[in-house]
Amino acid sequence: MSAAADATATATATVRRSGRDAELLQLPSWCGTAAASLAVCVGWAATTWIALHLRADVTLHTVALFVHLASLVLGFGAVLAIDYYGALWLTGRKTLREVLDFTAPLHIPVWAGLGGLLFSGAFLHPDLSSPLTCVKLGLVLVLSLNGVQASVLHQRLAAVDGGPVGRRLMIRGGVTASVSQAAWWGAVAIGFLNSRH
Repeated sequence: MSAAADATATATATVRRSGRDAELLQLPSWCGTAAASLAVCVGWAATTWIALHLRADVTLHTVALFVHLASLVLGFGAVLAIDYYGALWLTGRKTLREVLDFTAPLHIPVWAGLGGLLFSGAFLHPDLSSPLTCVKLGLVLVLSLNGVQASVLHQRLAAVDGGPVGRRLMIRGGVTASVSQAAWWGAVAIGFLNSRH
């Protein structure tokens, strides 16, 4: 066998091996995303069940209301900061690396805020017979699942590592931010309307 054929065979084997490695790397990522999404759904269902079966006294209701408002400030504030930095990147005022470095630590307050909102909301006597309240619960679930997807998107963008960002990732980022903003503002608006009754 010639040296050229040897080199071709080696290159082909390397490409095949790297393709298998990439598939293996995607499997844990997919499994982790599915597990996180399942955990979100279980947590959402558990807090909805608590809301249906538990009546909090005045003290617990007051504490839950404070936690609810604090969680809103924490979670929504972090989301606004992330989306603002994303807009700065899209308009060319920040590099992707600057945006990723700034937003990476903000995923913790986003999840803490979402968890606090979900758990404390169960003790605020939500009227689950109200269509608006059901819509709000649905928006919170959408927010949480979108958050799981946003974490995966962050990892994909970080893997670009200075290279060009593909159109699919750009569109996915825009859709993720749009869903996030629509769901957060929708939940806030419904919460405000419900508080007036």
